[in-house]
Amino acid sequence: MNPFLTPPATTEYAPFYANYIRLAGSDPLQALCSQPPLLHQLLDGLSDEQARFRYAPGKWSIKEKLVHMIDTERIFAYRALRIARGDATPLPGYEQDDYVPLSDADARPLTDILAEYDAVRAATRCLFNSFGAAAAARCGTASGQPVSVRALVYMLAGHEAHHLQLLQERYLPNLA
Repeated sequence: MNPFLTPPATTEYAPFYANYIRLAGSDPLQALCSQPPLLHQLLDGLSDEQARFRYAPGKWSIKEKLVHMIDTERIFAYRALRIARGDATPLPGYEQDDYVPLSDADARPLTDILAEYDAVRAATRCLFNSFGAAAAARCGTASGQPVSVRALVYMLAGHEAHHLQLLQERYLPNLA
């Protein structure tokens, strides 16, 4: 039985994440399976030069966006692991705008970033598939806000859905 088919209550996550929860759909575990093929399809044939494209000044490149997605997935999965295992230690937030410039994403080959993405997603899927109903329902604190393991898988799937949408709407149509 998939313990993640029941969406989290609004008390299980910070209001900031409501859109991600909505974007995750009705089965976030299925979303974690369907998102990688879509991402690969969207980026198939993209050169390293094209993957450094930014749709506006000050916006992340495609490579930076991908590394941001990987970083966020790792952080959300780590939070889920800690909370699922009953660790009540409040978990700190992270500042994405500090992480991206230090990732050196634009210097990396796109193929390497995609391989890392695939490895992280495989590990994330294994982790969430290992959780039963009790683990999925456990709550903790991250970034000073309550969060459940159930909410974290929805947030993760919704976060990626958000960035896939941005790739489709703002990046890929503007590539030369």
